[in-house]
Amino acid sequence: MPYNLVHEVVEVRSTPTTVEILHKGQRVASHLRARDHGDAVTENEHRPKSHQAHLEWTPSRLVNWAANVGPHTARLFERILEDKPHPEMGYRACLGLMRLAREYSPQRMEGAAQRAVETGACRYESVKSILKNSLDGMPVASDLSSAPPSPHDYIRGAEYFD
Repeated sequence: MPYNLVHEVVEVRSTPTTVEILHKGQRVASHLRARDHGDAVTENEHRPKSHQAHLEWTPSRLVNWAANVGPHTARLFERILEDKPHPEMGYRACLGLMRLAREYSPQRMEGAAQRAVETGACRYESVKSILKNSLDGMPVASDLSSAPPSPHDYIRGAEYFD
């Protein structure tokens, strides 16, 4: 439905093949129903102008941009796009990282991307935090045996008491 009707009360009429949205008795959208569970149908004109601009980007264009920063940054973008049911859901994070690249050097972005990929923290907020706290230049601890014990290390299962 059009983005300007978010949080508005609408009437939804659906059949096995069609979905129709009405607002105050007026039809504002009608389209074929998605076939598979979880699939979404979005009309471009129903998106805000800022989101329509995102459609100019493709996953390969985003990854190519990231590859100009470095291989770890490209891998980070790939992971962000792969981890979503639809790559477009990762665009905001990738575009946010592109904005961060205006503030930080390519070396710092690449270091932060490497740390994010190695730790599985492949999110915009995680990379932003890595950069803010200057963790991009610090090695990732590979030996977990030196890590402090988890509180869960002291929990015993039922078989312990048999």
